[in-house]
Amino acid sequence: MSPCHGCHAGCCRAFAVPVTGADINRMERALQLDFWQFICRWEDRDGAISAGVAPQFRFDDDAEVPYVICLLHEPSETFPQTTKCRFLVEQPPTAESPLGRATCGIYDARPSSCRVFPTRLSDSGSLAVLHDVPPHGRPSDPSPAFKLCPRPWEVGEVDPVAAVQDLIVLQFELRFFQQVANLWNRSPGLWADFPKFLRLVYTNRVRPQQPADDAESMPGRSILQFPAARDEREPLAA
Repeated sequence: MSPCHGCHAGCCRAFAVPVTGADINRMERALQLDFWQFICRWEDRDGAISAGVAPQFRFDDDAEVPYVICLLHEPSETFPQTTKCRFLVEQPPTAESPLGRATCGIYDARPSSCRVFPTRLSDSGSLAVLHDVPPHGRPSDPSPAFKLCPRPWEVGEVDPVAAVQDLIVLQFELRFFQQVANLWNRSPGLWADFPKFLRLVYTNRVRPQQPADDAESMPGRSILQFPAARDEREPLAA
């Protein structure tokens, strides 16, 4: 039984959870939710959220600030004055669980960054390697809400096949999402227009067979073959 069992889910409270466009597309369909119901942008001036891995986006309405696209947080009932992942289901504290218990309300549809925790891909790209999880997610804030795993993870608690597959998928999708960020950042638009842009990008990931125009068979051509972002976005209604 993994350390998650019976945990109050400090990781889902302490951290902003970056998502890829693929995560958003999949979650919208699986959960029948609109973008604005579960996605937000987090300021990332110091790069602590992107950590050199998740792409940063810029927007017309706040052009000087880099943002990372993340899951929405909402106020916690168990720990007042703190927030939690919008999908975390809390149970009140008990004598047996003084910090309460919490579970993921969308476990089967959770984003890739949650699926791979607490592992990383080995240098060879063929192994999942366990991370050392620190005892506290926010060292500057002593709140018990942000305590992390109650004990170290063990190798046998991680699926040896799914873990590597999830890490490889995440690696690919992060690279693709960086291309998406590069395209958007050439001509940043409004945050309100961003969902429409994402739908355009991910709808165009499947196309009819066209041998003479196969982007993957022609050296030097990007997988992203779209008009400039601003040309494709229609102005929002007033």
